[in-house]
This record gives sequence, C-alpha cells and structure tokens, in this order.
Amino acid sequence: MFLPLGFEQRSVLTSLGRMVYYTASDTPWRQTSEDDNRERLVFLHGFGGGSSAYEWSKVYPAFAAEYQVIAPDLIGWGRSEHPPRNYTIDDYLTTITEFLEQTCDRPVTVVASSLTAAFTIRVAIARPELFKSLILTTPAGLSDFGENYSRSFFAQIVSTPFLDRLLYSAGIATSNGIRSFLEQRQFARANRIYQEIVEAYLESAQQPNAEYAALSFVRGDLCFDLSLYVPQLRVPTAIIWGQRSQFTGPEIGRRFAAINPQAIRVFQPLDDVGLTPQLELPAVTIGLIRRFLPILTQDTEPQEIEARS
Repeated sequence: MFLPLGFEQRSVLTSLGRMVYYTASDTPWRQTSEDDNRERLVFLHGFGGGSSAYEWSKVYPAFAAEYQVIAPDLIGWGRSEHPPRNYTIDDYLTTITEFLEQTCDRPVTVVASSLTAAFTIRVAIARPELFKSLILTTPAGLSDFGENYSRSFFAQIVSTPFLDRLLYSAGIATSNGIRSFLEQRQFARANRIYQEIVEAYLESAQQPNAEYAALSFVRGDLCFDLSLYVPQLRVPTAIIWGQRSQFTGPEIGRRFAAINPQAIRVFQPLDDVGLTPQLELPAVTIGLIRRFLPILTQDTEPQEIEARS
C-alpha cells in the first residue's frame, strides 16, 4: 500500500460496503487534538484501470498542516469494498454523498478528478449544503454535448461477455497494460511515469473483484452528458484542464465554463499536460489549488475566461 508519511487508513460504512479513506494520523501533521477541528479538504480520484486515492497522494500532503485532509478509495476501487455488480451512476452519486455526510460536519471543499469530478458536480447540485467550493481536474461525463461514448468501438468490444474479463485480466490488470494505459491515455509525456505509479495502479487493479467497477466504466455504463447539469451548479468552482487530455479536450471545459460563469469562476488550461495533472505535474497542481482556494470563497463577480486562464 502506498501511503504518504504520517497518514493512516480509516473507513466508513456506505450502503454499498466499506469505503476506505486516508487521513493524517501523526507527526509531522497532527500536533494537538484541536487539529481535528480544522477545515476539511476532500480529494476524490477519477476512474481507469487501477485508479485509487494514490492519484492524489503527491498533492494532498501539501495541505495536511493546514487542513484535515481526507482522500478515499471509491467503492469498487483501491482498498474499498468491491461488490461484484454492474455499477451505475446512482451507485457513485449515493456513496459519495454518504461519505461526505459521515466524514464532514460542515460545508467542505472537494478536489476531484475526471468522471468523478462530473459526479461531484451532480452531488453538489442535489446537496449544495455539503459543499463550500469545488476544484476539479478535467470534469467530464464522457458523453458530453450529445456525444455517446458507449457507442465507441472500444466500449462495444468490452461489452462482449467473457471477452470483457479476458481483456481486463490480460490487457489491463498487468504491469505492461497499466503502463501502456498511462502512456497512451493519461499522461502527455511518458517520461513522467515512474515505477511507483505503475505499481500503485497495478495493486489496485489486482484487488479481488476490481474488474467490476473498471468494466462498468470502460463499457460506458457510468457516462452521461454533463452539459445538461452544469447550468444548475451553484457551488463556486474552479476547473483545471490538461490541454492534451485524451477523449476530453479543453474545448469541452471551455464550453462548460461558458454555460455557467457564475458558478465556474476559474478555467485554467495547462499546456503539455494530460488527464491527471495531479500525477504528471503535482507541484503545479498544488500551486493552483492554493491559488484557487481563496478565490472561490471571495464574494466577487466572475471574470472572463481568458482573463482567468
């Protein structure tokens, strides 16, 4: 298990099983019992073969001295429970809500990635009282503005019974499969991928029943058109978008920002970065989160997108 120094594993029980999360437990982060009363900062990972809270592990320790950091493995991923089922959008909307209800006693800032960031927008629309602000990297429903990912060639292949599990075990949940996915789909530059990243993703991908959530994702069962929901968002939001994100280019993010500039106060594209800037350029991501946190709590009018980028 890959845990930063001074962090420990805890868990809460959701309607789909136990959800593991990681939080600061000891020095150098926690000095007194009063530290438990600090503002929470929640980090939610995205989806892909072997995804887990490790995705944010190079970022969230930078905030542990000021915030009570909470970084879960979502149900079906990492070390959380993996019920053998075909996962649905409602499964994640429900368990994300339940997790926030159990771990946060006041409105919280959530930092979330990709499809999970899109789910978080929907949770924020349904339960705005749970949120203080959102900082999102490449939020996309993967079927946005009328596109339909589930009709893609790859999604159709993975929808074939028996072949789907063979593809997972032989093509995804292997060291070569993980590295290939990271190089081709997640990172802009392959030389930014080091062995620890591959090993962390592989450990998650090889958990018992890990294929169920992963296959639900790649089949397109969890995809939706986020553009239908963005106009309803009222929680102050900042978006970071890698210019070289696969499947979801930055023009999609700009369209989201244009739909609802009152809520989406910042749209920040990043050159030469892929889907997960938090892994590819963690120091830059930390700096941007620090920049956005005060902006999102100010009662000011949003600026034009180009001025904000």
